[in-house]
Amino acid sequence: MGLWLYLQRITVKYFSQLTGRNIVVITGLYIVISWLLLFLVGEKQLSSSFSTFFYYLVVTASTVGYGNHSPETALGKWMAALFIIPGGLGLFAIVVGRVATLFVSVWRRGMLGKRSLQMEQHILLLGWNENRTLSMLRMLLHEEAGRRTIVLCTRSEIENPMPDKIEFVRVTSYTNAEEMARASIDKASCIIVDALHDDVTLTAALFAAGRNPSAHLLAYFDDEGLSDLLKLHCPNAECIPSVAIEMLAKSAVDPGSSLLHQELLSTDKGMTQYAIDYPTTQQSTTFALLFEHFKYQHDAILIAYEDGKGIQVNPPLNQSITPDTRLFYIADERVDDMTWPEPAS
Repeated sequence: MGLWLYLQRITVKYFSQLTGRNIVVITGLYIVISWLLLFLVGEKQLSSSFSTFFYYLVVTASTVGYGNHSPETALGKWMAALFIIPGGLGLFAIVVGRVATLFVSVWRRGMLGKRSLQMEQHILLLGWNENRTLSMLRMLLHEEAGRRTIVLCTRSEIENPMPDKIEFVRVTSYTNAEEMARASIDKASCIIVDALHDDVTLTAALFAAGRNPSAHLLAYFDDEGLSDLLKLHCPNAECIPSVAIEMLAKSAVDPGSSLLHQELLSTDKGMTQYAIDYPTTQQSTTFALLFEHFKYQHDAILIAYEDGKGIQVNPPLNQSITPDTRLFYIADERVDDMTWPEPAS
């Protein structure tokens, strides 16, 4: 038993140290030696045609053994039994094991966020706040189904929370250019910053704006003062403050307001707020005409517009709407096949 264990340990030790290059060399030697042995013992059927020989070697080494090609001479059978089959089984097991290990390694690197991503026009979420982040990811996945890829980038010591739905990158700092490049930060179309602390959110947002000034940048702050500071350096950044206190006060005066706001923000139940740009190919029109068209054609309610001068909620019906104006509406689902009213004759 001692000798058997010793042989096992020696085998495991040396086979585990085989590099990919060594495996290729050994496989090549195995193929050449197998062919020479079959040729020397007179196995003409197996050695005269390389395609036949290779086919026989593969089905033998992989234990498939169809039996349509096999040694015919006594020496050929001995060669197959003593060298071709044992050697092939060993090499086949090593190759399969290495390939399986490679796939597991790639999968684990993805789970741990160690891979470098090569993508563009994706949504990059910086930060991890457990349930709040998970809720945000679910909403983004619902909204962006079939559109943009979602990438979560965090400093927290976690694994990919949704490995079958999102990409994941783990970094030590949100301001490390080399690490953030692994998340393709410079090619993202939208960057959301929601770190555990406002100071981290601020520095991460400033870094993101510097690396990708064309991306739609959003940052969540508990301290509205930091929102003003970010806007000072990044005028195009969209800062989202905490509205918990305002929600409490509003619900105290108008009961049910918090439920209404939750439904307008939810993407998987009830009516939700969406936005769309009035095409540049359209002519100027009035809010009244668009309001009626949205309701009758898409069962949606037009509630506001934004033309670069701030959002105007519930504007007068005679308000002029020009091309490239952003329109905000409420609907059961986002209207993907939006139509527009014909210009007045």
